[in-house]
Amino acid sequence: MLKRNYKYLFGPVNSRRLGVSLGVDLAPRKVCSLDCVYCEVGATTVLTMERKEYVKYDKVVEELHHYLENNPMPDFVTITGSGEPTLNSRFGDVILFLKTNYPLVKIAVLTNGTTLNNPEVRRELLPADMVMPSLDAVSKEVFEKIDKPESSINIDEYISGLIHFSQEYKGELNLEILFLKGYNDHESELKLLRDIILKIKPTRVQLNTLDRPGVLADLKPLTYNELEVVAKIIDYPNIDIIARRSEAKQSSESKVTISESMVLELLKRRPCTLFDIAEVTIESDFEKINEILEVLIQKGRVEEVVENGVRFYKFIIQQKKKEPKN
Repeated sequence: MLKRNYKYLFGPVNSRRLGVSLGVDLAPRKVCSLDCVYCEVGATTVLTMERKEYVKYDKVVEELHHYLENNPMPDFVTITGSGEPTLNSRFGDVILFLKTNYPLVKIAVLTNGTTLNNPEVRRELLPADMVMPSLDAVSKEVFEKIDKPESSINIDEYISGLIHFSQEYKGELNLEILFLKGYNDHESELKLLRDIILKIKPTRVQLNTLDRPGVLADLKPLTYNELEVVAKIIDYPNIDIIARRSEAKQSSESKVTISESMVLELLKRRPCTLFDIAEVTIESDFEKINEILEVLIQKGRVEEVVENGVRFYKFIIQQKKKEPKN
């Protein structure tokens, strides 16, 4: 494995859904079309539906080429972002670069789905092997409460985009729904979700809940038993409850030496527990991880927070110093 500090790639991490996944960050923190109350990345700073080259294509593909030529192939290259990746006007070109130059690499795209009413976005997504859009609510009131969309987003058009994409797409379409207690878990909303899911006809429905600190401090996750009740109400043939894996997938090829920079890159994208860090870095030495975290805390780069009795580590965004006025 050839070491290098990448700006737009992260990992590979051991994903619960994708195996060994190399992430590609195509949206800067935090450019997004939604300002979801549960977002682990933090509050949206640029709430927009504008598509442009937020992260430069040439720089991204240069890093991808370097990584894939000098390291073991990951199970997936996952196009994601600290915001919404399909807002990057060249995300489709990144997919084509990978398909043309590394045809054996599988490509996954994580998206909030808000841009799928755009035919151009749907066309650019078609070569991906897996697309994972989200849909947390169907009613306008609940959608606006949990996802806080950009003002031009209409819930009916959002859903229509998902339905149209499902009809056009030949790959694996996994629809994720994240549930929060008191937000979108009441029976009337669940029945609306069930009806729309039957129209979308995804490959799988994946039920999730909060497992890291969100934007708001008082958010409550659903228990596993409550998610089982949700699954029965939705009653879709292929439905999964996403749960933490008890142990990481070990691989001598994918195992990497954990470092301060690696932990920082993980925490820049989401708060993590000690076990999260161990899982995604495939590192079993908890003492070593703790030592790194203690150093980062002393340096003022990381802080400890406790949410619902669980200890997380969060990246501290450094404030730029203002130049003194003459």
